[in-house]
Amino acid sequence: MLAHNNRDVTLSKPARRVSVKDVAAQVGVSFQTTSKVLNGGGTVSEVTRARILQVASDLGYVPNLQARSLVMQRTRTVGLVAGDFSDPNLSRFNLGAEQEARRQGYGVLIAGIEPQGSGTEYALPALMERRVDGILLAAPQMEDDHALAHVLDKSLPVVSLYPVPGGGIATVGSDQELAGLLATKHLVARGHKAIAMVIGIRARRVTEDRLRGYRRALAEARLRLDERLVAEGGGDLMLAGVAAMDLLRRVPEVTAIFAQNDNMAIGVLNALRDGGKRVPQDCAVVGCDDIDMAAFTVPPLTTVRVPFYEAGAQGMRLLIEMITAGSVAQRNVLLPVQLVTRATT
Repeated sequence: MLAHNNRDVTLSKPARRVSVKDVAAQVGVSFQTTSKVLNGGGTVSEVTRARILQVASDLGYVPNLQARSLVMQRTRTVGLVAGDFSDPNLSRFNLGAEQEARRQGYGVLIAGIEPQGSGTEYALPALMERRVDGILLAAPQMEDDHALAHVLDKSLPVVSLYPVPGGGIATVGSDQELAGLLATKHLVARGHKAIAMVIGIRARRVTEDRLRGYRRALAEARLRLDERLVAEGGGDLMLAGVAAMDLLRRVPEVTAIFAQNDNMAIGVLNALRDGGKRVPQDCAVVGCDDIDMAAFTVPPLTTVRVPFYEAGAQGMRLLIEMITAGSVAQRNVLLPVQLVTRATT
């Protein structure tokens, strides 16, 4: 006992962790049989299996993942490289990935990188040092990170939300060119001929893919492509609004704007309202991504739904399949996108 403020304080020992041997002794079967059952194997009767699992639950048995990883040569842990925790779309991707990993009994270690940073400097080495079984990349900054091929272990399964340099890495994403195509064709079908586009960061592949879809839709409708109708909004709400008003001043015949993502579309809507333009009577607006706020803008935003949560879940499923099979073969999965029509058109 320690004397403290004239009081006797008893220091209690932490509770001992329940072991496989404790479960085996309680059930009355061998340690080896109990261990195999608790690890999902073993050739025992269903009655014995149920008894082992029930006793383990009653005693509060928690598997020792470190010991299990030494035996199985796997940690049942995957790494997730996240590009921007404030990005609502990447957050949906991360959530889908984490929930799918948990469903399949895997833990997730998350390493974030700065907006202009490189995942090869810290994130990837940190995850590989911790012996993760595979890595999921959700960082657009890594699209042009040419050091990636030199940092990754060639035997380590890797899946990316974005194409990365060097190839050979499986990807799961959405058809971004189709997103641009659907948005623009919708405006063409509404009778618009002077359709502008406010784009995001030029260096991003998603920008070029959605721009390609926009141009393709105009070509299919036999509408002339006027490069004056393409303005850079930088992916930013305020900059997109400024770009939209500048477009309308330079090309007043514009009657519709496709904003490359919903945040920019919200900026466009605000700028149009401040400029005395009615939506959709004076200028129709279409966004892309279908963030939660899209249904609550004034008026509600027509957009293209991109399944970020589903992409995260599918990416994790593919990664775990590769881990289980011991494969690093390249696969490219494109998930469908869908036009969601609301009042801005």
